[in-house]
Amino acid sequence: MTDAHVPILMYHSVAADPNDATRALSVSPEAFAEQMAVIADRGLTPVTTADLAARWRSGRPLPARPVLVTFDDGYEGVHRHALPVLAEHGFPATLFVSTGWLRGPYDTGGGPDTMLDWDQVRELAGAGVEIGGHSHSHPQLDQLDDRRLRSELILCKEIVSDQLGSAPASFAYPYGYSSRRVREAVRETGYAQALAVGNGLARRAQGPYALRRVTVRRSTDAAEFERLVRGRAVARTFARDRALTKGYAVVRRARQARRLVRRPRD
Repeated sequence: MTDAHVPILMYHSVAADPNDATRALSVSPEAFAEQMAVIADRGLTPVTTADLAARWRSGRPLPARPVLVTFDDGYEGVHRHALPVLAEHGFPATLFVSTGWLRGPYDTGGGPDTMLDWDQVRELAGAGVEIGGHSHSHPQLDQLDDRRLRSELILCKEIVSDQLGSAPASFAYPYGYSSRRVREAVRETGYAQALAVGNGLARRAQGPYALRRVTVRRSTDAAEFERLVRGRAVARTFARDRALTKGYAVVRRARQARRLVRRPRD
């Protein structure tokens, strides 16, 4: 099954009453519990990001019907609401933390809602949740110069290593944005694999630094979730998202070009 198409589910907040900044990309605790029950009932096998990438890298076979459950940013509801459900089913997962958003000594105050603290992150790690990096302050990495890019990657890795006692092996690009330069910097920082968004199924051929995920949001109903985990009609489900992403990519490239023009020459 090394050529399998694997659904990597991308969650953000799990909250009963999210704020306006996180509402669209949140799911309710009830919905999350129902979605994990679907995974269990359909006989899917959750694995961590590091496990999937290691199997593809080595050629070892995947488990039957693999699926990944991933969370971005580091919202407190992952500990409060998601962890008990994951523990009930014995599911592993991956949490990608923006270290400057978590409550504690490195908090920049940029977290858009109630965020995890480091004790909660350690509890998640102890319960079988892989902790990966998601930068320090959650910028659009492909818009940064080389110095700031490497600072974001290195600081995130060092803080996670200091707090958990081991370096993160996996990374997720904030907003899903990357480029060849960003992917190379992630590799050079020591991350073994990285996840994008792309709203498509992950395949070995994508390479370890551009694995695609599918977005689970508040509007994802039971039928759509069933299609996502079965790998059915994923392209049609996210057709509008891809069109919007392509349009915004043009805007972002134009903004970056203007900044480069305005940048004083040495």
